[in-house]
Amino acid sequence: MFDWVFAFLHMGALLAALGYAVYSLVRGSPLRFALIILLLGTYYYFILHPAVLNEIARRRSVRGRNRGS
Repeated sequence: MFDWVFAFLHMGALLAALGYAVYSLVRGSPLRFALIILLLGTYYYFILHPAVLNEIARRRSVRGRNRGS
Protein backbone atom coordinates (compact mmCIF):
# COMPACT_ATOMS: atom_id res chain seq x y z
CA MET A 1 0.00 0.00 0.00
CA PHE A 2 2.80 2.41 0.87
CA ASP A 3 4.33 1.86 -2.58
CA TRP A 4 1.14 3.13 -4.24
CA VAL A 5 0.93 6.18 -1.96
CA PHE A 6 4.59 6.96 -2.58
CA ALA A 7 4.15 6.56 -6.34
CA PHE A 8 1.13 8.88 -6.48
CA LEU A 9 2.81 11.53 -4.31
CA HIS A 10 5.93 11.28 -6.43
CA MET A 11 3.92 11.61 -9.65
CA GLY A 12 2.13 14.61 -8.18
CA ALA A 13 5.43 16.28 -7.36
CA LEU A 14 6.75 15.66 -10.86
CA LEU A 15 3.56 17.05 -12.42
CA ALA A 16 3.73 20.07 -10.10
CA ALA A 17 7.31 20.75 -11.21
CA LEU A 18 6.24 20.42 -14.84
CA GLY A 19 3.33 22.77 -14.21
CA TYR A 20 5.64 25.29 -12.59
CA ALA A 21 7.96 25.08 -15.59
CA VAL A 22 5.07 25.85 -17.95
CA TYR A 23 3.93 28.65 -15.64
CA SER A 24 7.43 30.12 -15.73
CA LEU A 25 7.42 29.99 -19.51
CA VAL A 26 4.04 31.74 -19.69
CA ARG A 27 5.25 34.40 -17.25
CA GLY A 28 8.20 35.13 -19.51
CA SER A 29 11.09 33.19 -18.04
CA PRO A 30 12.25 30.79 -20.75
CA LEU A 31 15.59 30.21 -19.02
CA ARG A 32 13.88 28.93 -15.87
CA PHE A 33 11.56 26.78 -18.02
CA ALA A 34 14.51 25.27 -19.89
CA LEU A 35 16.41 24.59 -16.66
CA ILE A 36 13.45 22.84 -15.00
CA ILE A 37 12.71 20.77 -18.11
CA LEU A 38 16.39 19.83 -18.44
CA LEU A 39 16.56 18.74 -14.80
CA LEU A 40 13.29 16.79 -15.03
CA GLY A 41 14.49 15.04 -18.19
CA THR A 42 17.81 14.18 -16.58
CA TYR A 43 16.04 12.88 -13.49
CA TYR A 44 13.74 10.72 -15.59
CA TYR A 45 16.53 9.33 -17.73
CA PHE A 46 18.92 8.42 -14.92
CA ILE A 47 16.53 7.54 -12.09
CA LEU A 48 13.16 6.48 -13.48
CA HIS A 49 13.90 5.10 -16.94
CA PRO A 50 15.92 2.04 -15.83
CA ALA A 51 13.10 1.06 -13.45
CA VAL A 52 10.53 1.50 -16.22
CA LEU A 53 12.54 -0.73 -18.55
CA ASN A 54 12.88 -3.38 -15.83
CA GLU A 55 9.14 -3.32 -15.18
CA ILE A 56 8.36 -3.68 -18.90
CA ALA A 57 10.74 -6.65 -19.15
CA ARG A 58 9.22 -8.22 -16.03
CA ARG A 59 5.68 -7.90 -17.37
CA ARG A 60 6.68 -9.34 -20.74
CA SER A 61 8.30 -12.33 -19.07
CA VAL A 62 5.26 -12.92 -16.87
CA ARG A 63 2.94 -12.62 -19.87
CA GLY A 64 5.16 -14.99 -21.87
CA ARG A 65 5.09 -17.57 -19.08
CA ASN A 66 1.30 -17.34 -18.83
CA ARG A 67 0.85 -17.91 -22.55
CA GLY A 68 3.02 -21.02 -22.51
CA SER A 69 0.80 -22.72 -19.93
